[in-house]
Amino acid sequence: MRGTQRIRRAGTVVAAVVLCGAALAAPAAQAAGPRHDRLTDLVNPFIGTENEGNTYPGAAVPFGMVQLSPDTGHNTGYDHSQNHIRGFSLVHLSGVGCGLGGDLPALPALGDVTQTDDAAYAAEFSHDTEKASPGYYKVGLKNGIEAELTATARTGVQRYTFPATDKADVLLNAGQSLHRTVSSKVEVLDDRTVRTAITGRGFCQDTEPYTVYTVTRFDRPFTAYGTWNGGAVTAGSRTGQDGAYVRFDTTKDRTVEATTALSYVDARGAALNLRAEGGRSFDRVREAARRAWERRLGQVRVQGGGDTVRRTFYSSLYRSFLAPNVGSDADGRYTGWDQRVHRARGYTYYQNWSLWDTYRTQSQLLSLLAPHEARDMAVSVVKIAEESGWLPKWGYGTVETNIMTGDPVTPFLTNAYQQGLLRGYEERAYRVLKKNADGVPPADSPAVGREANREYLANGFAPYVKDRPHAKPGDSDFDHGASATLEYALSDAMLAEMARGLGHPADAARYAARAQNYRKIFDASTGFFRARDASGAFTGPADPARSEGFHEGTAWQYQWLVPQDLPGMISLIGGEKAANDRLDSFFAYDQLLKDPAKTAREVWVNGPYDYYNADKYNPQNEPDLIAPYTYLSTGQPWKTTDVVHAALTLFTDAPTGMTGNDDLGTMSAWNVLSSIGLFPVQPGYDTWGLSTPVFPRVDLSLDRRFYPRGSLTITAPGASDVRRYVQTARVDGAPYRRTYLTTGALRRTRSLAYTLGAVPSGWGTGAHDGPPALN
Repeated sequence: MRGTQRIRRAGTVVAAVVLCGAALAAPAAQAAGPRHDRLTDLVNPFIGTENEGNTYPGAAVPFGMVQLSPDTGHNTGYDHSQNHIRGFSLVHLSGVGCGLGGDLPALPALGDVTQTDDAAYAAEFSHDTEKASPGYYKVGLKNGIEAELTATARTGVQRYTFPATDKADVLLNAGQSLHRTVSSKVEVLDDRTVRTAITGRGFCQDTEPYTVYTVTRFDRPFTAYGTWNGGAVTAGSRTGQDGAYVRFDTTKDRTVEATTALSYVDARGAALNLRAEGGRSFDRVREAARRAWERRLGQVRVQGGGDTVRRTFYSSLYRSFLAPNVGSDADGRYTGWDQRVHRARGYTYYQNWSLWDTYRTQSQLLSLLAPHEARDMAVSVVKIAEESGWLPKWGYGTVETNIMTGDPVTPFLTNAYQQGLLRGYEERAYRVLKKNADGVPPADSPAVGREANREYLANGFAPYVKDRPHAKPGDSDFDHGASATLEYALSDAMLAEMARGLGHPADAARYAARAQNYRKIFDASTGFFRARDASGAFTGPADPARSEGFHEGTAWQYQWLVPQDLPGMISLIGGEKAANDRLDSFFAYDQLLKDPAKTAREVWVNGPYDYYNADKYNPQNEPDLIAPYTYLSTGQPWKTTDVVHAALTLFTDAPTGMTGNDDLGTMSAWNVLSSIGLFPVQPGYDTWGLSTPVFPRVDLSLDRRFYPRGSLTITAPGASDVRRYVQTARVDGAPYRRTYLTTGALRRTRSLAYTLGAVPSGWGTGAHDGPPALN
């Protein structure tokens, strides 16, 4: 292990491993040495492109509709271990676990077009010729073609530099994508323009179909063209089903540029987006994208930490701003979940909702750093419910996929309410949340909502019904009754707080009572939560490491998912000492003190899909993301710092440097928030847990419309792996002992200052210093 120092603490030998010391420097061709005046030079888009991080290295702007990126054959797009590019397609979601998007892969080629399968005509490349930075991607193909990509919000711009030839082709494949293509159509409109319509479906399982429309405009006329249907290529044809090729003579001018606009509404929308955002040179678009990213990243300025840690941090911050995505066209029109065209007035409509993941970290980070966009995102979710009848669970484009379980949309929206983002929409949001919390979507609705709600409302728990047939595509709460119960109860707690704030006391009392339903699945004989069947009997193995009925996790990992009432949960398992003993076992704390990085990689759960049969912390997935912060409520807050800093060593500046799927920025946001020492410990509410930042100084630039002070400075002089324990804290110069702040307090705060030491102190250990229970 590199950069290891050894210190003595209370008679114990502690190995202090330099944060991210296990990081591998990215190959020089991928990430050039940073210019310290440009934060974009600290971002490595290749992080997470190997070992199922499922990120993409291509070009996008913050929250853009288009993510123009190479596809190498991996089901989600790009895999750094592969060496052939099948095309540069328009739509990618960062860190998803299943294939979707990948629409209209385009690929430059040479010679006659004889293959129409992108796997057959894929172009070989070497990572030595690859380069990526925010808003830009470049690769040299082994056939002598250089490809460059950049983007605006609704367009992807390509620049291809060919060898001198009269057969320089660009292939536009409408019939293949990362999802299942239902139908496609391609039209050559004139000697510069190609239009497509692509209908696809599927994400992990089947879904309702959705259609995207594109128009591609080249910067000069092509000399020949054709289309293909299946394997049959027809030169000179203007219409086809599966794809088109266009040809250029590059014997004198070797460069071809093209701009492709995207719309989820119709062909007119694609053309409008092209007029609104096209017409500029590649270099101008690239520079505009870089500046957009520079402004966004510049909202967080850190000092110290070293280049590797800073690259890892800013790369995570970059990925946190990739989604959700603009869904409305330049004129405000969008396709709603009722499959009708609507117009957003006074806001931008957003889409792509990985809510089971993002409600825990990323939505709070956006409420802090991008509150204007986060407000529009929350309004968009309310609009989904008003237009389709029900709130989303996991939405892609214009449809519900029903992937994942529980009730993640409630803490997503209640967080927006608590952060002050729903002004003017409070009662409209509450109305659709109440409908969601008290009902079940009918059979003719694509949504599953709280699928087990009838049973939950009647009995206080969602039953685990093994092998129950699914009535609708997607995941089923009945397959994961234990975890669904915990997530329903969490959501009820957050909705109770919103009801109370809006002046609905009877509702607040009702939801607060339901928030205690986590107790209904506590098995006193095992001391852990456990699934119950439809009769009410506990079911599945008694061993909590091998429990059933928990979605992508075990009873060990889900036991801490009671942020609304940690004192109550702690009492159930035997009090504070028993809770701390269990936490220490869960995190292998004694081993962690001796070698944090090794413990994180070898003792904790390490595989991206190793969800089950484990009694240890799983930093690769969402169910226990807030677990390290439980120590803030058990009188031992220094252990939160120990565990969090060990977990941060898993994020590295290399293609394998992600913890599991990034899930639309969820894991990246965990890294950012944990690195600055400000973490949402009660997702859906306004409580921010405090822990030692990894940087001596962090400056946040905040939107004055939401944070009147306009900035927040966090200082921790001398912060290191040795000096990492809080001795004292001051808020705007006044002593502060609690281990949390509320959003209201943050709005009044300019500075949060820590004094650090090499050994734990009594800071934050008082009986009332931890985050309070809700309701």
